[in-house]
Amino acid sequence: MPTWIWQSRRWPAFPFDAAALAPALAAARRAQGEVIGIARALGMEEARNAEAAIWTSESLATAAIEGEKLDLDSVRSSIARRLGLTESTPPGQHTVEGLLDMMQDAASRWRQPLTLKRLCAWQAALFPTGYSGLHRIATGRPRRGAEPMRIVSGRIDKPKVHYVAPPAARLPSEIGKFLGWFNGESRAMDGLARAGIAHLWFEIIHPFEDGNGRVGRAIVDLALAQHLESHPRIVSLATELSARRADYYAQLRAASLDGADITRWLIWFCTSINKACERSAAVMESSLVKSRFWTAHSGKPLNEAQRKVLNRLLDAGPRGFAGDLTTRKYCSMTGLSRATAYRDLAALERQGILASFGRGKATRYHLALAGWGPEA
Repeated sequence: MPTWIWQSRRWPAFPFDAAALAPALAAARRAQGEVIGIARALGMEEARNAEAAIWTSESLATAAIEGEKLDLDSVRSSIARRLGLTESTPPGQHTVEGLLDMMQDAASRWRQPLTLKRLCAWQAALFPTGYSGLHRIATGRPRRGAEPMRIVSGRIDKPKVHYVAPPAARLPSEIGKFLGWFNGESRAMDGLARAGIAHLWFEIIHPFEDGNGRVGRAIVDLALAQHLESHPRIVSLATELSARRADYYAQLRAASLDGADITRWLIWFCTSINKACERSAAVMESSLVKSRFWTAHSGKPLNEAQRKVLNRLLDAGPRGFAGDLTTRKYCSMTGLSRATAYRDLAALERQGILASFGRGKATRYHLALAGWGPEA
């Protein structure tokens, strides 16, 4: 078995080469500044719509990294309610509400210190039934017991060990050192480097029986909100990490080994921030298009099915809806009959909302917006 960084005599030191990190850090800061500029240029309603889209993507992604799939409609509904974009609606799934409670607390209460009580509340919110899948787990407190906490994969009879965390007996000391650093001396550091170190440090400690990844990414949200001294969710980091999931885990593991210089991890983290900012900029642009679209068509009579499909097209973007929209796909998305789907689509075309190409069964539809037609 490898020797882990927490077993080293120098622990909890995290050495890195500041000069080598500087270019990636500067690029991430520039990308972050550009996203902030775009967010400030949006109107209040458009900014909230963009935040809703980014928050939706982030919540789905941070759960997906751990292999959990959330209901998209439940996530969207809850976020819209929290941001005041819709009238009061009943709470959604318990797992959805718990995750969003944690993410909202991390980003909006950035002035409050990070405490063990707060961390435990976040973790408990993720498992409202006290179960992770079919397994009963401890919630609202650090793990206990003599059994080592191991991250494994592969066959049950022949597991592959990816990481072994500090024993439970060390957790009070380990958590205390981490929180002391996060709430104290680290505040003088560069905000992005601090967020990268905080996430790595927490994942190395791995204090809970389950939920460490999601809680660790919420710590990044808190650190970035403290860095910006504001809470709007404008960086799609979890979405980027989910897209690079295998590399994300590999980078965390490499930085967790004894003797590791975490420069490589911080460069990778800053590069991920950079790419996440690019994603956020695209989401904000999409939100602006969506807002202007609905303003332009606000007076037109549309039924629920039509609005649902139009939103799907807007969310997919100019080239994101594979194969364009067909009558069959409309039926699949709405559960309506082919005849009703045909009437709905024809009505949208008459109103100038959709444009079509092809004939008969080969007819395809797209939004009647510049740049949204079929490729030549």
